[in-house]
Amino acid sequence: MKPAFALLLSSILVPIYAATYSISDTVVPSSFLNFFEFQAIADPTMDDNYVDQSTAVSQGLVNQASSTSFIVRADDRTVLNPNGAGRNSVRIRSKKTYTTHVAVFDVHHMPQGCGTWPAIWETNEAQWPNGGEIDIVEGVNDQALMPLHYIRALNSTQLDCNAAVNGNSGCGVRFPTANSYGPSFNSNGGGWYAVERSSSAIRHFSNHNIIINLTFCGDWAGAVYGQSGCPSTCVDFVNNNPSAFSGAYFDFASIRVYQ
Repeated sequence: MKPAFALLLSSILVPIYAATYSISDTVVPSSFLNFFEFQAIADPTMDDNYVDQSTAVSQGLVNQASSTSFIVRADDRTVLNPNGAGRNSVRIRSKKTYTTHVAVFDVHHMPQGCGTWPAIWETNEAQWPNGGEIDIVEGVNDQALMPLHYIRALNSTQLDCNAAVNGNSGCGVRFPTANSYGPSFNSNGGGWYAVERSSSAIRHFSNHNIIINLTFCGDWAGAVYGQSGCPSTCVDFVNNNPSAFSGAYFDFASIRVYQ
């Protein structure tokens, strides 16, 4: 059963009650494909293959499973050529951009498993990193971190969030409980992730798209793979064990944006 709580990350932890918002976009399973566009681009993190919409639909990587369930997943059937492009996966970006807003993600299930690197985040790719980045939820190998890039955040793992001075690691905010991400989150039936971007707090960010993607290994999940207790090396495991990724999927009930 989904726990009745919200996981809230504000851009600098400003409470939502400080401002008044009205619903501007409601994204339910039947409208996901209209709200988002597919980015069939070379993976910036290097270790998977983002496919276009027609390929994603035909391979079952996106699917409206029910009126309350939209699935976004990676291929879990194919043993990969080590010299190939990587495991087929999905990266989708909202057609609209946002400045001041609240976004609430009702998520039944997050991708889990060794080598996985799922993320729900916001940025303007044309202006990245100078336009800022907010990682609403992001994790690797079932461990989560929520980095905020460019400006200062409270209770963070870095004192300076400027991408130019800390290797673009941002200011990470760690989840307070184990069931906020990964297998424990999924076994509880999911939950809510939310972000508020406040016009009174943000000074350096540009307008942002919402981006949802699932990658593997790369320069984060791959770099810390040896510390995760997972078998083999990251790339070898991902290439040779497709069935290990049967749980590597997002299941969204809805996304709601308030402005």
